[in-house]
Amino acid sequence: MTDYIFSPPERVSLAIAGSEARFPVRRILCVGQNYAAHAREMGADPTRRPPFFFSKPTDALVPGGGEVPYPGMTRDLHHEVELVVAVGHGGAQLDPLSAARLIAGWAVGVDLTRRDLQSEAKAAGRPWDAAKGFDFSAPIGALTLEDAPSHPSGNISLTVNGEVRQSSRLSDMIWNPAEVVAQASTLWRLAPGDLIFTGTPEGVGPLARGDHVRASIDGLVPLEFTIV
Repeated sequence: MTDYIFSPPERVSLAIAGSEARFPVRRILCVGQNYAAHAREMGADPTRRPPFFFSKPTDALVPGGGEVPYPGMTRDLHHEVELVVAVGHGGAQLDPLSAARLIAGWAVGVDLTRRDLQSEAKAAGRPWDAAKGFDFSAPIGALTLEDAPSHPSGNISLTVNGEVRQSSRLSDMIWNPAEVVAQASTLWRLAPGDLIFTGTPEGVGPLARGDHVRASIDGLVPLEFTIV
């Protein structure tokens, strides 16, 4: 038995719909500007350039939602609803067909962003870590397992206090999930437990304390949380 100088933290895991088992999380990768309208919303050119990635630590996850604390050092916290891919097998340098076989399931997630810090970082040419990778910045719903190498279709949406803020179709993605996983596999050797947030549609906007958020994707377990 290894003798640690303090007890290591418990590994973060996700509930699996219809099962008592849980999905242990290894790391979180995220794709930026993967919907054309959102790319334009953020002042970018929505062409099929290779997707770009950033990451969040696993302690950013808020499995199952609930209460999410408003973070410090920001006055402009934004919501970004996303389809999340759960990786169940390892691989690297994959084509999209092979990459699709790595996918174990899907969940609804929200990438919370300190937009003011992100804008400052962009202007200064600095990394986005403080804008994206802060504590409790990735609420996520229960995982729906997928036996076939396909991906959900239909609507993706987010409401705040019952008001629709984001509403789009998964088919509006610039890069589909298998292509996203394939591209990620050229940069990292993917492994079971990896999560990939696949980008958000247009309509991102601010959240305040007391706001109740509901994020949903057709066929998946919805996610609800309240900013406190």
